[in-house]
Amino acid sequence: MLLGLLFCALAAAQGDAQRGLYLSKAGGCVGCHTQATKDPKDAVPYAGGRALKTPFGTFYGPNITPHPQTGIGKWSEADFIRAMREGRRPDGAHYFPAFPYPSFTGISDADLRDLWAYLRSLPPSARASQEHELGFLYRWRVFVGFWKWLYFTPGPMAPEPKRPALLNRGHYLVDALGHCGECHTPRNLMGGPKRDRYLAGTDKGPEGKGVSNITPARLKKWSDAELRDFLQTGMTSDGDVTSETMGEVVTNTTSQLTPGDLAALIAYLRSVAPVESEKKN
Repeated sequence: MLLGLLFCALAAAQGDAQRGLYLSKAGGCVGCHTQATKDPKDAVPYAGGRALKTPFGTFYGPNITPHPQTGIGKWSEADFIRAMREGRRPDGAHYFPAFPYPSFTGISDADLRDLWAYLRSLPPSARASQEHELGFLYRWRVFVGFWKWLYFTPGPMAPEPKRPALLNRGHYLVDALGHCGECHTPRNLMGGPKRDRYLAGTDKGPEGKGVSNITPARLKKWSDAELRDFLQTGMTSDGDVTSETMGEVVTNTTSQLTPGDLAALIAYLRSVAPVESEKKN
């Protein structure tokens, strides 16, 4: 009996890599950490190289395979949790918030442990991470500390006791794991989110492209079935296909969610405050 309890405790402490695989899909990790190529078969998952063009410069997703030199093979689990929870490198330096730790900080300890177990199970890749190409005023990590003071509150997301479990789960999927607000909430000149326009979309999203409003102001036009079909296929009821960027999110993330999680995500989006789009999209 005692040995069985000890074994369960040890397994929990080490994390569940299979569950971590699901969490990596819910978090869309492969999209930012896999280089875009003409032939997807040539891309090495999680080996880094994906470019993200922003008003501050171009960021490149790093190699997060367990390679000891080019990846995170020398990291400890504590290093990983610190990166996700606090936005800090193992040497203590700040990560730029293009790495969406302002959302990932809300991920639970148990989910971080399982996600870490999954990343440790990946085949190591020797592909070197690329340096970011940033404007002169934006390349100094010391200034990120001031940005954090303004816009970043670290800590796991706590469920709201008076809110139904379905909505709490949906909130967690949207704001922590799925980090939807990182693209769907517009930003100010300092790159901070405009909290009064939460999920209301913007004409100046990643790569300078528009991002849709996903508050009820726009989603009221869609039934739950239509929204579910879109998140599973990337196609609207009238035959339109989503953009390439959102198409990746559908392929890598929303279409991979369990029916229960997809229902929770939709229910939460229905519950947020409706905000009209700055420009109809």
